Amino acid sequence: MAASMCDVFSFCVGVAGRARVAVEVRFVSSAKGKGLFATQLIQKGETIFIERPLVAAQFLWNALYRYRGEHISPTPEGCWAQQRLRMEETCDHCLRALEKAEENAQRLTGKPGQVLPHPELCTVRKDLHQNCPHCQVTYCSTECLLAAAEQYHQVLCPGPSQDDPLHPLNKLQEAWRSVHYPPETASIMLMARMVATVKQAKDKDRWIRLFSQFCNKTANEEEEIVHKLLGDKFKGQLELLRRLFTEALYEEALSQVSVGKVGPVASQALQLSRSNQWFTPDGFRSLFALVGTNGQGIGTSSLSQWVHACDALELKPQDREQLDAFIDQLYKDIEAATGEFLNCEGSGLFVLQSCCNHSCVPNAETSFPENNFLLHVTALEDIKPGEEICISYLDCCQRERSRHSRHKILRENYLFVCSCPKCLAEADEPNMTSEEEDEEEDEEGEPEDAELGDEMTDV
Repeated sequence: MAASMCDVFSFCVGVAGRARVAVEVRFVSSAKGKGLFATQLIQKGETIFIERPLVAAQFLWNALYRYRGEHISPTPEGCWAQQRLRMEETCDHCLRALEKAEENAQRLTGKPGQVLPHPELCTVRKDLHQNCPHCQVTYCSTECLLAAAEQYHQVLCPGPSQDDPLHPLNKLQEAWRSVHYPPETASIMLMARMVATVKQAKDKDRWIRLFSQFCNKTANEEEEIVHKLLGDKFKGQLELLRRLFTEALYEEALSQVSVGKVGPVASQALQLSRSNQWFTPDGFRSLFALVGTNGQGIGTSSLSQWVHACDALELKPQDREQLDAFIDQLYKDIEAATGEFLNCEGSGLFVLQSCCNHSCVPNAETSFPENNFLLHVTALEDIKPGEEICISYLDCCQRERSRHSRHKILRENYLFVCSCPKCLAEADEPNMTSEEEDEEEDEEGEPEDAELGDEMTDV
């Protein structure tokens, strides 16, 4: 059941009307499915569309520690301590960073006295922060608190049981953390919010259509995706997660509605019954694979936003040189104290962005410049009418690797073989990456399709 084109554009914001005029979704092929195409000239640097997610969720390790200003002592798991220091607390709805840029820099560098120039460029407004009156989860504004309550939080709010380890949702989250360690690539709470959204919605059928719009995989492909996320013991772990997921969110009565009943109440119950298929072993695996394949990493950081604002300042050459040198040194200090700077705080499902296919030479890119979950898709070059709009599922470094390495990453994480112009042009190249990688594979004795678990992107 595909979502209508109206639904595909309905989560665009700001330039929603522009998106409907500038692009269209077309069927490409049975292998690629649908794609996004320009219907008029889109110029380099132009924002093609801005989109909010159907659902989004902060990664659970981030949410657990609420990292504002937390100092973590050395532990036997030293790398874990570094990972914890890199994470920051975000709004539970839009994932906006809640600590100021200077606080972020102080925590990441380990220097409590670190001062940033141009503090007025930080847009974090702590005076606007709000807490759920029942479970105390934090939001960046009253608007986000109300939006979460309206969409899903009424179902998911644990109330005074927020810290009760025996609460069904807390048991589910703890089980997820026990099988999915930082750096995280997905969250079980994204799935929970999907279910809660359908439960709370007045038009439940619309939400089911929207979630059904995301690509479907075969049973074998779904197992590959789940295996990638959970590791070698994924079958046992998956069943444990399904059981806890069911305990937390399943409604027994809704699965027993008679098909012969009529009327609005029975109709809504039947729609919920369809969503209850997600609790069966096959349905839960499909839901898991949907999130694993389509979940888009969301990068939010008050420090990153401050840096971008600094880049936009009009300064004298000497002042610009000094500010750039300060920022370069700041990033070096962060890397020395806590490792490479990361700002991926959670993941979300974006209906129009999911229509963008991959290319190793993309003509568009995604970003989160507003320090929240609003995704911007921007043209990297002029895009002519009729031309497909493609983003890359690989990061910059991965795109520079050989065709063989790129295909290996894409096949393992997204289950497709890329046929973009770059890959076709390199089709005659040897199926090897470099002498160094050849030696590494020989030493480790791994087959060609061995896992590259540290190279997962966007899932």
